[in-house]
Amino acid sequence: MNANIVTKLLGFTAALGLAASAPNVLAQGAAQEANPLGLPDQPTLLADPNPNVRKATAVVNGHVITGTDLDRRVALLLNANQAEISDEELQRVRAQVLRNLIDETLQIQAAEAEEIVISDAEVDQTFARVAAQNNQRVEDMEAYLAQVGSSSASLKRQIRGELAWQRLLRQKVAFFVNVSAEEVNEMMERLEASKGTDEYWLWEIFLSSTPENEAAVEANAAKIVEQLRQGASFAAYARQFSEASTAAVGGDLDWISLAQLGDPQLESVVSQMQAGQLVGPITIPGGYWIVYLRDKRQILMADPRDALLSLKQIQIAFDPAAPIEQNQAKLQGFTAGLESLKGCGSVDEMAAALGANVVTNDQIRARALPEQLQQIILDLQVGETTPPFGSVEEGVRVLMLCGRDDPETTSGPDFEELMAQIEDERINKAAQRYLRDLRNDAYIEYN
Repeated sequence: MNANIVTKLLGFTAALGLAASAPNVLAQGAAQEANPLGLPDQPTLLADPNPNVRKATAVVNGHVITGTDLDRRVALLLNANQAEISDEELQRVRAQVLRNLIDETLQIQAAEAEEIVISDAEVDQTFARVAAQNNQRVEDMEAYLAQVGSSSASLKRQIRGELAWQRLLRQKVAFFVNVSAEEVNEMMERLEASKGTDEYWLWEIFLSSTPENEAAVEANAAKIVEQLRQGASFAAYARQFSEASTAAVGGDLDWISLAQLGDPQLESVVSQMQAGQLVGPITIPGGYWIVYLRDKRQILMADPRDALLSLKQIQIAFDPAAPIEQNQAKLQGFTAGLESLKGCGSVDEMAAALGANVVTNDQIRARALPEQLQQIILDLQVGETTPPFGSVEEGVRVLMLCGRDDPETTSGPDFEELMAQIEDERINKAAQRYLRDLRNDAYIEYN
């Protein structure tokens, strides 16, 4: 199992834990040399310390969260990152994961107070489904979690918490959320009116701030952006740090129009972004916003990148050990041969004459090609080729377009889908308020 699998796991779960940093040996040596307290070099302990006993990190309404619980929750987050994090960043991550553990405990306790019980069988079934989605047996998943410093028990605890919270929201919140047919019809009319305009698939992280802690929150947001640029999992950081309602789904805002952002400043920022771009932190009312543009398309319009293509790939290999002049002559002969092509039917004959290889690829979706080639291919007519690309080491190739089936115009979300979207948004906002109330009423002790 690799980091990509861990990232998928974080779609349902959060991160588990790794042990804290080792003590500073140099600092220890200096302290022993000074020995200001006059302590013996080898003190005789009157009781054997038990390494298996951990002091509680927090006690939430009587439930103990230990250091081991925290360590195991941090481990998956660290393993999902593609880059090393500093000791300072590690401490910040641990503090956030502890807050998540506290919230999870409050959610489970609130569900139990409403006599909502999540059975072990339900948790095991979900755990098995997560393993299956990652092409793993349950035993392999358990072994992997132990390998990265976590455990199946810790992961199952979070699964139990999420299942309990979802069921509690359905019982206490969703039941009271109503969306009228008029609201849905009005939304559908607005979508139709905006047909052809751009919409954006955004991921977000929101950090709230007050005038008193504004500088600290901004610094924290900047560190998150730095980690994301170095390869950290956006979904994992959104789940652990974001205070937006989208935190539970890794910050995924799904497809939205600029008008739905409700802020001219944000509309201006997003409208200028390119797919794959990360921007932030941006100052907005109440805090800071980090945004990642996953993709862009036009509302109620077919996306050309969904076109199915029939391509012929023509490639010629070189001998890296041959003289430069020889390889240059071979390349010139290849490009000259390409100019003489008379459509896809002549490719095989030309390739045989030049010693090139031909690979036919049918039913290739344009968006599956490298981004640099997508628009080039989409601008071609049948029988035309891309410019040559590659190198002496990897070979030089071209792609010829031999067929194209354009996608049908999308009809957009139907009435039921729009109603579900509006309901989900309102339930998420109500869930945030509900959790704030649970925090305000909780008895929490820290060690």
